[in-house]
Amino acid sequence: MKIVVFNGSPRAEDGNTHRMVREFAAGAEEAGAEVENVFLAHHEIRPCTGCFACWTRTPGTCRLEDDAPELVRKTLDVDLVVYATPLYVDNVSGLTKVFMDRMIPLADPHFEFDASGETVHVVRRQRRPRLGVISNCGFPEQSHFQVLRLLFRRIARNLQTELAVEIYRGGGEALNSRNPLLKPTLAKYNRLLRTAGREVAETGRLSEDTTARLEAPIVPAGLYVKGANRHWDRALNRTESDG
Repeated sequence: MKIVVFNGSPRAEDGNTHRMVREFAAGAEEAGAEVENVFLAHHEIRPCTGCFACWTRTPGTCRLEDDAPELVRKTLDVDLVVYATPLYVDNVSGLTKVFMDRMIPLADPHFEFDASGETVHVVRRQRRPRLGVISNCGFPEQSHFQVLRLLFRRIARNLQTELAVEIYRGGGEALNSRNPLLKPTLAKYNRLLRTAGREVAETGRLSEDTTARLEAPIVPAGLYVKGANRHWDRALNRTESDG
């Protein structure tokens, strides 16, 4: 199985998003999958200009000269495309959205009706990789991912493929905690991420049971909020002292 992960965190290797991807990818590789982890922050990706050249003048190819066309080509011979992103303003990060817009050359401008009778663009290629999403946010509740859950279901529908992997982690800042009391809990969660990676590599999708286990809170919301507020109080006090 071949998997490509597009990590849209501006913090790249230093982000909590990568901490999740790292464990998931390790599990998938243990099961024999080939995983490529692409950090969008390390590439030049310009915003789509809406010129339609990729649909008319150079069908399937964007006219912008940057890294995006090469990255888009990485999706052509894989089994699973995963978007990994922190939650920003209830949505994907800006880097992720800009890159998603540059995937438009893969679509044909013509319309057709899907099974539900709703219009979609014709998909140019016969091989359609499954879709996945890995995300975390600073808020402790899983309810903050409502927009992403709907968004990726709609994207899968538009691409006429399956949303095979959804991993959402509320309280994501806990993943970077150095509190020794959290060490066993984080180790257990990391093992579960590896289990998820192995499961996807072996079956092509994440089971409902594993998905539910991944959604369980790492830290109780009340305790997490108290810790987060103490962190920001210390950061603000340091800023005032520096000033």
